[in-house]
Amino acid sequence: MTVISELPTAGSPADRRPLWWLGLLLLCAPYLQGGLVKLTDFNSALAEIQHFGLASSGLWTTVMAAGTIALELGASVLVLSNRGRSLGALALGAFTLMATFIANRYWSAPPEARFAQANSFYEHLALTGAWLLVAVASWPRRRA
Repeated sequence: MTVISELPTAGSPADRRPLWWLGLLLLCAPYLQGGLVKLTDFNSALAEIQHFGLASSGLWTTVMAAGTIALELGASVLVLSNRGRSLGALALGAFTLMATFIANRYWSAPPEARFAQANSFYEHLALTGAWLLVAVASWPRRRA
């Protein structure tokens, strides 16, 4: 049985490093953009939390919005800096999975919105899978 890590690859790992980092940057792009937009327009971040009914008071709405910003930006920095990359990837994967089930419930959407919501739901599941792969690929290896 062939394991993925045993498959032949083109070039040395150093040759692939810029491409790997570009892929990580592209995966982080929606979280960097979302975190920066929320940071610069905090009232919209509060409105988004309220729209989804995620907080019952003004204080909790503020805490959740600030936490979302910190998670989106902080976990992206972990991923891109390779300091705690696995942890950052797992955090973004868990966040994406939770947000998917909150914001893209296509099964309860009106018929005219169901198709677009279903597409978004499954695209976000794929993004969650990508974060799991980044976490596994970046997991610290034990020295024998």
